[in-house]
Amino acid sequence: MYLSKKTIQMLAEKLNALNKVRPIDSALLEKIKKNFQIEMTYNSNAIEGNTLTKKETFWVISEGLTIKGKSLKEHLEAKNHHEALEFLYELIDKNKKNTISEYLIKQMHSLVVNESDSKIAGVYRTGNVFISGSDHEPPSGFEVAVKMEELIAWLKKEKNKHHVIELAAIMHHKLVAIHPFWDGNGRTARLIMNILIMNAGYPMGIILKNDRQRYYRVLAEADRGDYKNLCEFLAQSVIRSLNNYLSVVSPTKNKKEQLLTLAELAGKCNYSPAYLKKLILTNKLEAAKKGRNWYSSVKAVDDYKKSIAK
Repeated sequence: MYLSKKTIQMLAEKLNALNKVRPIDSALLEKIKKNFQIEMTYNSNAIEGNTLTKKETFWVISEGLTIKGKSLKEHLEAKNHHEALEFLYELIDKNKKNTISEYLIKQMHSLVVNESDSKIAGVYRTGNVFISGSDHEPPSGFEVAVKMEELIAWLKKEKNKHHVIELAAIMHHKLVAIHPFWDGNGRTARLIMNILIMNAGYPMGIILKNDRQRYYRVLAEADRGDYKNLCEFLAQSVIRSLNNYLSVVSPTKNKKEQLLTLAELAGKCNYSPAYLKKLILTNKLEAAKKGRNWYSSVKAVDDYKKSIAK
């Protein structure tokens, strides 16, 4: 078990609260879905170096606009990723028990890179690659097919031994560690992990561009066999998505639950902004991240104080 009991409890409570307001009005659900698609497309591509802003990503996807000064490849990456998300949602809507297979991974990769580089779409690499800025060395090209078979066998064997967020996090790491394709591995892995997450009823976990360095750090720890921080990191992203859903479908009128900046919150409790951030990053304090800023509430601080008083 890699997730803390507190994190597992928080995930369960948030999911239970979301399930209580389901089914969500179809028009509202569609609006939420579109917002998540823009968020996911922008952040996932930005992590890989795409320079489209979130607003520009929206214009490319929703309005079909061409952004001056941005490359054709960046435009195609936005469109490709959006199409892959449409496929992902279609899978979830049609069948709650989607099976992750090599075929599905290749399908997803094909959608992610199709228009930007159709020659490599859905095709395992046959040569060796190196990951810039990482000490990890992916397996050689001739090993990829075998490693992917082993990955699917591992998933079938382990799927009932882990919390689904743990399973998704480990699956994500194992897939990017194999690095089975010439390009698009990170984007594909983040989509595949979300099939597992969404199959379990959670909203998708979106890894933010602003958390890129922390994301790389926990992946590097996983390279050394330590999955704890990666699992907590992904759980935090799912909790953030749960909070976003709940704020729309079940807005609170309780002032204690109103989200405040850490500086504002520090003025209402005995903790400094730096200590509040430390609690958030260790998943001890419930919070939401908007842009580069963290937000939490008086209630979240009260809940934390109760938990350490037990």
